[in-house]
Amino acid sequence: MSKKYSFQLIEKRNGWAAEIIRHITSRRTIVSKRQLGFATESEATEWAEKELVEFQKIQAERNKRRSASKRKDQE
Repeated sequence: MSKKYSFQLIEKRNGWAAEIIRHITSRRTIVSKRQLGFATESEATEWAEKELVEFQKIQAERNKRRSASKRKDQE
């Protein structure tokens, strides 16, 4: 797991929620993605772990595209 992204589980009245968290600074975080309505904590954990890997892949591809376009604009 990276230092920048992690996940947390929250127990709600009607089940569990999983959130993918982005760590902006050591004290400040923001929710990047949220899924509600899991019946059990294990379902929420499974979703969060799988989604975190996919989310990081998408972010890495996006960052590569953005850096390539910035280099192209600077030329």
